[in-house]
Amino acid sequence: MPENVTFPSAGITVSGHLHLPADFDGRPRAAVVVGHPASGVKEQAAGLYARLLAERGFVALAFDAAYQGESGGLPRDREDPAQRVEDLKAAVSFLTTRPEADSERIGALGICASGGYVLPAAATDHRIKAVATVSAADVGRMFREGADGTQDPAVVQAMLDAAAAARTAEAHGEPMTTFPIFPPTAEEARAAGGQHGFEGFEYYRTGRASHPRSTGVFTWDSIDRIVAFDAARFAGLIAPRPLLMIAGTEAVTRHMTTDAFALAREAKRLHWIEGASHVDLYDREQYVGPAVDELAAFYAAHLGALTTA
Repeated sequence: MPENVTFPSAGITVSGHLHLPADFDGRPRAAVVVGHPASGVKEQAAGLYARLLAERGFVALAFDAAYQGESGGLPRDREDPAQRVEDLKAAVSFLTTRPEADSERIGALGICASGGYVLPAAATDHRIKAVATVSAADVGRMFREGADGTQDPAVVQAMLDAAAAARTAEAHGEPMTTFPIFPPTAEEARAAGGQHGFEGFEYYRTGRASHPRSTGVFTWDSIDRIVAFDAARFAGLIAPRPLLMIAGTEAVTRHMTTDAFALAREAKRLHWIEGASHVDLYDREQYVGPAVDELAAFYAAHLGALTTA
C-alpha cells in the first residue's frame, strides 16, 4: 500500500500517495512525480502509473492538485494552471526531503492536462532531470479550440462572459459557482464531444474509474485562468534534459503532442501507442502496459541506476 503524505504548495497543503518498490532496501532510488489529468484524482490514472513505476523499481509520487481531491485550497474544484505547475515543483521539493528518493535523480510524468503542466514545470525547474508525458493535452487550447481544434470561437467567449459574471457576483458576497465538465448522460456526452467526449464521461462518471473525490466540476473562475495558459510555449527550455512524449495513434488530442514536440529541442523522443485513444492510455491494460515499458526504460536510461549504492 502507498504511504499517505502531505506537503506544502504555495501555502496550500497537498495530499499524495508515495509508492515504494516492493524490494525497497533503504537505499535512495530514482524517483518520479506523477500528475493527474484535469478533474482526476490521485486514485485514478496517476495512481495507476505511479504504482506500475514502483513495480519497476522507482519511487513514485502521485498527488491531488491544490483545490481538488484530498488536497486543501479554497474555493473547491478550482483548476488553476499556475498552481498546477507549482504543485509539480512542490512535489519535487517534497521528494528531495525523503530518504527513499535520490534528490539528484528525480523525473516527472504528466498525464493529459498534467502532460501540459509538466512542460513549463520542467522547463523552469532544473531539478527535474527527465520529463515524460502520456496523452498530453494543453488545457488552454482545449478550452479555446476544443479537443480537436474545431470549436466555434463563440464558445470560449461565452464561457469568459460567464467567468466574469461569477467573479463579479463573488465580489458582491456570493459564493463562487461551478459548472459540470461532463454532460449528465453518455448520449449527451457523445452528442456534445463525439467519441472523445463519450470516453471522458465513461472513464470519470461510470464504474470504470469514478471516484467520489473526482467531482467533475470546475469553478467558473477557473476559466480565465485556463484560457490564458499555453503549455508548450517554453518547451524548448527543457533541453538538453530528455523529453519523452507518448500518445495514442487514435487520440483526438494527438496534435497537441506533435505540436509541443516540434517546439521542444533535443534530446526528445515521440512514441506512438498503436490503436490507443486519448483516454485508453488512462487505464486500458493493453495500452498502459506498453506505455509503462517505454517510461520505465526512459527513466532508467536518464535517471541512472534505480538504487544508489
